[in-house]
Amino acid sequence: MISRLHDPDYDRWACQIKRTGGCRQPIHLRGKVEHYDQATGHLLHRYSTSIEPNGILRVPCKTRRASRCPACAEVYRADTYQLVRAGLVGGKGVPETVSSHPCLFVTLTAPSFGVVHARREKNGKVLPCHPRRDAQTCPHGRAMSCTDHHSADDPQLGEPLCPECYDYDGSVLFNAISPELWRRFTLALRRRFARLNGLTVKALREHAGIAFAKVAEYQRRGVVHFHAVIRLDGPDGPNSPPPPWATTEALTDAVDHAATAVTAQIKTLERTFRWGTQLDIRCITMDGDLTEQAVAGYVAKYATKAAECTGTLDRRIQPLDNLDALPIRDHARRLIGACMRLGSQPSLAELRLTHWAHMLGFRGHFSTKSRRYSTTLGELRAAREEHMRTEDFSTGRLPLFKEDTVLVVAHWQYAGQGLSIGEQFLAAALTGVRLPTISGDPR
Repeated sequence: MISRLHDPDYDRWACQIKRTGGCRQPIHLRGKVEHYDQATGHLLHRYSTSIEPNGILRVPCKTRRASRCPACAEVYRADTYQLVRAGLVGGKGVPETVSSHPCLFVTLTAPSFGVVHARREKNGKVLPCHPRRDAQTCPHGRAMSCTDHHSADDPQLGEPLCPECYDYDGSVLFNAISPELWRRFTLALRRRFARLNGLTVKALREHAGIAFAKVAEYQRRGVVHFHAVIRLDGPDGPNSPPPPWATTEALTDAVDHAATAVTAQIKTLERTFRWGTQLDIRCITMDGDLTEQAVAGYVAKYATKAAECTGTLDRRIQPLDNLDALPIRDHARRLIGACMRLGSQPSLAELRLTHWAHMLGFRGHFSTKSRRYSTTLGELRAAREEHMRTEDFSTGRLPLFKEDTVLVVAHWQYAGQGLSIGEQFLAAALTGVRLPTISGDPR
C-alpha cells in the first residue's frame, strides 16, 4: 500500500480505480486503440496502455454476483430494477399507459424434500420451529420436532431435521429441471388464458399478449423458487391496451391452473417434478403495499445473488476437489455430493450436474423476461456507454468526429485480474466501497 501511494503514477492509478466504480476484481488489459479517417487514412487519435501505471488499463469485471464484487453487482441490480420498473409504469421506451394494464406478482415455490428448520412469525412474534407434542421418530432415531425460536441469522435455518431422511437427490434434480418447468408453466398459462376466453393460442395473439419478467431465488434449504411479474397487454405489446375481457381475475385463474397442472419428468429415473403447494399470487397496484417500486426492488435484489447464500461456494467445483475440505455447510456439502454422484451417470449427462454443482444443480438464467415486457439490459448498457462517450468528447479525452466516418482498430490482451490486499484498502478509501473480509486467499 505504501509502495502504491509513493508511485509517481499514483494519481493516474487512482483515476482508473474511480472509473471502475470501486470494482473489487478489475480486469487488467494491455493494448491500444486507434481511430483513422476512412477517407484519407489519417490517424485521428491513438490510445495505448503504455502510458498507464504498470502498462495496464483496469476495467470493471461487470459480474452480477454481489459476493464477488459488490460495486459491479450494484450496477447490475440497478439495471434490473429499471428494466422491471419500466414494464410496470413505463419509461425506457415503454409508454406510461402500461401502468393501467392488469399485472400480477407471482411466487412459484419448490416442493418439500424433507422437514427443515424454519423461522416462523405471527404478529411480529417468533414461533417455535416445528413443535410436535407427539412427534414421530424417523427410521434413524431422530424426533421430527424442534421447539427452538430461531433467529434470522441462525445457521440451522434450512438444515434438515434428519439429513439421512432428506431427499438430496430430489432437491438437486428439481433445481436442474426447474427451467424446463418454468417454460412449461408459461406455455400452460397462455393455453389456459386463451381457453377461458374461448380462443385458441394462435387467435389469442391477435387480441392480447402475456408478458413477464422473472428472477430465481435460492431458499435456505438449497432449492430455487421463482418470483415473476406477469402482465396483460394488447396485440402490440405494451403499446396497446388489453381487451376488456382480459381481466386480472382471468389471469389469476390461468396462473393458478398452470402452476398446479404442469409437470416435468426425468424419464431415466422415472421421477416427475411439479411446483410446490405454496403459490402466492398478488395484484400489483400503484399505491398500497405492493407498489411498482417495491416489486422492482424485490426482484432486482435477487438478481445479484446465487447459491452462495445457502452456504455453498460462488465458483465452480472441480471433480477432483476434496468436498470434505471445502469451507461450506454440511447441508450444502451433501447437496454438492449428490450433484457429483448423479452427474457421473451417463443417463443424466444432459443435466450437467457436475458442471453446476456449485449452483446445487440449477443451470438456468437467474433473470429472464419475455421479448415485449420492456427494454433490455443490452439497451441500458448501450445508453450508459453512449453517455460516457459523450462525456469523453466534452472533456477532450477524444477528438470530436463523426462515428460513421471513422475506422476504429483495436487490439487488447488479457493481463490479469484483481487487486492486491494493499490496493484493496486504497480502492475502498477512494470509492467508499466497503472493504471485504480479508482471507488467506490472495485473490
